[in-house]
Amino acid sequence: MKTILALLTALLLTGCATTSKPIQRHAWITGLKPEKADYYRQLHAHPWPTVNQTLKRCHIQNFSIHEAVIDGRTYLFAYLEYTGTNFDADMKQMGDDPETQRWWKETDPCQSPLPEAAARGKVWSDTKELYFLK
Repeated sequence: MKTILALLTALLLTGCATTSKPIQRHAWITGLKPEKADYYRQLHAHPWPTVNQTLKRCHIQNFSIHEAVIDGRTYLFAYLEYTGTNFDADMKQMGDDPETQRWWKETDPCQSPLPEAAARGKVWSDTKELYFLK
């Protein structure tokens, strides 16, 4: 009986041990048009539940957008953590979602892409992580 209990305990403990994939951190920067800033803030003060659901379904967590004024211009900094296994596929799934597309039709005109992003037809500029404290 002790042997069976020991085996069951070992199986339970092994089943609880997982080798999780490290969380990927992503961050981007874009400008915010002054004439659209209040509308953009209002949208994000009351995000559409379906857009939030899509973000979560695409393995996004701890997503935040920050605002800063630098030399009189307003910039947005977005940060998220990705917990899935195929970032590109999940981002495509998000981009194919009709409600997310409708959301972007509201938010994109508020943003002012930096030259590097605009040259590639994008709104947000990629960043490179230099430091992370866990």
